[in-house]
Amino acid sequence: MSLVRRSNVFDPFADFWDPFDGVFRSLVPSVAASAADRDTSAFANARIDWKETPEAHVFKADLPGVKKEEVKVEVEDGNVLVISGERSKEKEDKNDKWHRVERSSGKFLRRFRLPENAKTDQVKAGLENGVLTVTVPKAEVKKPEVKAIEISG
Repeated sequence: MSLVRRSNVFDPFADFWDPFDGVFRSLVPSVAASAADRDTSAFANARIDWKETPEAHVFKADLPGVKKEEVKVEVEDGNVLVISGERSKEKEDKNDKWHRVERSSGKFLRRFRLPENAKTDQVKAGLENGVLTVTVPKAEVKKPEVKAIEISG
């Protein structure tokens, strides 16, 4: 897992390096079982980009094969954006003979603590061509009101 960040925005819920990641999988003798775990975890850790423009915070997630009914976008605790969902496995027919299974399935859940300037009551989301785009508008920065004071004397 890479610890390189694309931006200088601190995300307390970002992916952490886990020293135990893979330890238990390596103890499982079945190659098929560990391959299934890797496939599920590949989708479970959906990759999401977060950029900030002058007007909004924009999140983009690659969710190939996921329908909009299978995705939830929520704001919890007033300022935490939650993106979750599930891509179910393809139904198997008893007569099918699989040669390779590389497409992953499973659940995913990502949380992002939004900054104070986020207008969480105006969040918009859209799913097009397998890319989920969530836009969180930013509140206008109020310029401090300057009032001239007359000097007496």
